[in-house]
Amino acid sequence: MHPFVGRASARHPPSPIVGRVSARDDVGIKPDLPARDDLGLTPDLPDRRVALVGLLSGLLLVLTWLLPPAHAGLPDTIAKVRSSVVAVGTYQTTRRPPSVFRGTGFVVGDGRYVATNNHVLPEVLDEANRERLAVFAGHGTTQDVRTAKVIARDPDHDLALLEIAGAPLKPLRLAEGAVKEGQDVAFTGFPVGMVLGLYHATHRGIVAAVSPMVIPAIGGKDLSPQAIKAMREPFDVYQLDATAYPGNSGSPVYDPETGEVIGVINSVFVKRTKEAVLTDPSGITYAIPTRFLKALLGRAR
Repeated sequence: MHPFVGRASARHPPSPIVGRVSARDDVGIKPDLPARDDLGLTPDLPDRRVALVGLLSGLLLVLTWLLPPAHAGLPDTIAKVRSSVVAVGTYQTTRRPPSVFRGTGFVVGDGRYVATNNHVLPEVLDEANRERLAVFAGHGTTQDVRTAKVIARDPDHDLALLEIAGAPLKPLRLAEGAVKEGQDVAFTGFPVGMVLGLYHATHRGIVAAVSPMVIPAIGGKDLSPQAIKAMREPFDVYQLDATAYPGNSGSPVYDPETGEVIGVINSVFVKRTKEAVLTDPSGITYAIPTRFLKALLGRAR
């Protein structure tokens, strides 16, 4: 037997093992080290977990503020808008039928005002026989007849503002910001009048173009006084990829998701100016921007 095998030298006793090898558990983590949870945090550092949870909560709150609110679809928007869209006409108790429809309007401001087209209003009323300007609210065969009076007109943009009697109605909100070509729009009104009752009809389309109110005529013979005035004081109108009918004059054009009004349907006034040089006027639908309605509402307040 070799003298150095199997025995320790008296001068050099066995050295103790430096450190120790610990057994590993089933997931390969040394028992003598603190285990980590699913987030990579050690149980002995609860402050880190609390800090991370607080940070994530703060980020979620910031995102909630920054993201735009979710909006309802068009069916839900129509249900909210419909009660604010009214018929405009005249009422005379001795006449049969007593109600005469002339166009559409919608409630604005504090609920006591109705916006419509200026050309919708009658030039004269048979006051001797108690004919009155009126607004018809409600739906179906249920009608709430309100007498009305004109408090402001804007012939240059074919707008008028009426004040109604009785309790305020629910107003629509006028949109802020620029209107973009291609954006979705909807408009609600009474295209066939009140023949069968107050049944609102809604059409949907897009803003096909934002274009000048008047197109220069080819010759002087094509220039009407209205066209000349529009050329001197030009403004843009919205051309819509949707079909409106005579009864839609004065209908609100609104965002299908928010219900905010961006314009007022107008065909007669715009066509007489913008399409004056056309032999056969188109079936294009136009709308007057709400910025002119805001100005008119400001004058009335």
